[in-house]
Amino acid sequence: MRATCQTLGLIGIASAVLVGCGGGSEQASQGTVAPRYTGIETILLDGDLVNFRVEMTGARDNRDVAAYAACAAAQYALIRGFGFARHVRTNVDNQGGTWRGDAVYTISAALPEGLKTIDAEVTVRDCAAQGIPTV
Repeated sequence: MRATCQTLGLIGIASAVLVGCGGGSEQASQGTVAPRYTGIETILLDGDLVNFRVEMTGARDNRDVAAYAACAAAQYALIRGFGFARHVRTNVDNQGGTWRGDAVYTISAALPEGLKTIDAEVTVRDCAAQGIPTV
């Protein structure tokens, strides 16, 4: 089954806000969820534009996959010496219980304009608290 989302943000504290997408039929069973984060691929597209491809199993819905991608984007921004990221888009696909996210973010030293911005330092701390790995 395929699910696509064009406007996802990050679950988080401070400046991060969750803007979810679809999902009733895409949700995992209501039993115990044991997410397994199986990979992050980072592709520099152009200057400050970066593509993050993530893969996991045990996601509850699209939001878990989007959060994984946002955690990768936040850590990547810090590694590159930047403090912020802005979400451009995230597509999520679930096939046979393997969830894949294809997200694009811009990274910057100053807080970018827009509603879907991430304070990288705060987000990385939040990801660690939630047990979501980063780059």
